[in-house]
Amino acid sequence: MQLEAIERRSNLSREEFIESYLKPKKPVIFTDLVKDWPATEKWTFDWLKKNHGNLEVPLIDKHYHDPDKYFQIAKKMKFGDYLDLIQAGPVDLRIFLFDIFKKIPELAEDIRYPTIMDGFIKSYKFMFFGGQDSVTSLHYDMDCSNVFLTQFQTKKKVILFGPDQSKKLYKHPYTVMSHFDPENPDFDRFPAAKNLVGQEGVFGHGETVFIPSLWWHHIRYVDGGYSLALRANDSVFTTLKGGMFLARHSIVDRGMTKVLGRKWKEWKENKASENALEFI
Repeated sequence: MQLEAIERRSNLSREEFIESYLKPKKPVIFTDLVKDWPATEKWTFDWLKKNHGNLEVPLIDKHYHDPDKYFQIAKKMKFGDYLDLIQAGPVDLRIFLFDIFKKIPELAEDIRYPTIMDGFIKSYKFMFFGGQDSVTSLHYDMDCSNVFLTQFQTKKKVILFGPDQSKKLYKHPYTVMSHFDPENPDFDRFPAAKNLVGQEGVFGHGETVFIPSLWWHHIRYVDGGYSLALRANDSVFTTLKGGMFLARHSIVDRGMTKVLGRKWKEWKENKASENALEFI
């Protein structure tokens, strides 16, 4: 498995971004894309706890994708208590795909939509929170958008693979998921993954990683912290593909999971292994 460093860029112009990264679907870490956001100075742990600590937030754990606990919420907690928890050390509780702006609309005044490209989906912005070493497992985003993930206060590590690597990642049919762990690779179970080619990088406070449409990403919290994901579409065909994937997930995968449970998961794993044979 080969992992190259994701390029890091400052003062990247719109024109160069579009030609060098957006069109060829190439990841990049912006060091200064959000330098003018009030949020970069304002959204500290202490400020969030003081001003919004009583908000009740939904939490998930490592069983989030288990077929017999499909999309269950692990528990709920006061936002301030949760922030104390992730500052204290490792914890297997995350806030995932949380639209905090619906709960606290005034927070939207602290961000600015980048002009680096067109097509930002202003109604589709989410925050992610997690403790040290918690992981968002390898997947690509179902809506097929380009993602701009900005980190606050602490650091995250991201490992990315292009869509051409899907079979070597043992992609589960009818899903956007893989069970391969690029930080702890099991090449006995996933032998084709030895031939993977990807990119990796660590990004910190005020930095933004650009994850192109359909790119696989594995994310680990180096420290307990939080980030904001903004999404943008550069093609109507991408939007249509995202709608198709959402329908496939809702109708086929979710339906079969409810009907067959673990047997459906086992079928997907076997099919993923068959699809990877040509790369062994």
